[in-house]
Amino acid sequence: MGIATGNLINGVKVRTDASHIGAFDNTAIIKSDVNKKADNTVISHKDRRAPIGLFDSGIGGLSVYLHLAQQLPAERYVYYADTLNVPYGSRDSADIETLTLTAVEWLCEQGCKLIVIACNSASAYALEAARRRYPQVPIVGLVPALKPAILASKSGRVAVLATKATLNGTLLNNVINNFAKPNSTIVTKYFDPQLVTWVEAGMPEQDTTALYLRQQLQSFANDGIDQLVLGCTHYPFFKAFLLDEIAQQQLSMQVVDSGQAIAERVKQLLVTNQLSAFFDDGKGNSGADNRRSEIASETNVGIRPPLTFYATKYDEKLGILIERLLGKETILKYYTK
Repeated sequence: MGIATGNLINGVKVRTDASHIGAFDNTAIIKSDVNKKADNTVISHKDRRAPIGLFDSGIGGLSVYLHLAQQLPAERYVYYADTLNVPYGSRDSADIETLTLTAVEWLCEQGCKLIVIACNSASAYALEAARRRYPQVPIVGLVPALKPAILASKSGRVAVLATKATLNGTLLNNVINNFAKPNSTIVTKYFDPQLVTWVEAGMPEQDTTALYLRQQLQSFANDGIDQLVLGCTHYPFFKAFLLDEIAQQQLSMQVVDSGQAIAERVKQLLVTNQLSAFFDDGKGNSGADNRRSEIASETNVGIRPPLTFYATKYDEKLGILIERLLGKETILKYYTK
């Protein structure tokens, strides 16, 4: 089942070895209206073959997609990036809610069986509104992985790196008030407006943002912080950088992101609602969609599922950035407004 066969000329196979950063080969950008389906195929929200939808204001949510693709390789995915209106972190709550509901509506129109709001800012201000408007589709939101960090902390000091919208949002502050404080844990909020820009520039290690981040790690350590929570979907892309710096500076600090937990939650919901593409007919016979997972298990090599990527604004730089961040070969199908 190809969800993007209606208007697509051809797909894009991304070469994603770490050393190669360049333009896509055979890129096909198909201009289609945001209100139109990406496919002429009618798919029910209760169909196992239906895709999982992901939404982010930009491309940071691809970090969540990578976790999902690793845990659920038999699934298909549709990604909505509101690149015309990015970033959301500096917008007011009403604006974020309106933009998020537009994205969720589009994903519902694609027949997505489950939707992940892979954006902490959007989750903070629009998750409950989306669930009320679209009760027929399970919707999973993001909240910084503060609870596991609190439970793992030995010092009782935890830091959260996130956007202003996330740091000021209800979801995070409910966790602080209802979980951190009763557990006598002090939560330090940290915001650096340059971090997202740094990620999208390829995370050059000689950049001033990298320097400030190194210094901030030392400052966190001096304050006794032993758990560092990545509260923006862009941030897991520099997790390796943080871990290297922590090791070099010999700091007692762990780095936590929510991608793994989100993937596990999605898997649980798919099974509970009998929507998983990976299934057994009760006679020991697996469906055709299972073969991708079986091959991955047999060869111990991850097979990236197809990804249909919709952008409200597209340019060549965005394509190059996606290539840089995905990390392995992926079949991409592009749509733009």
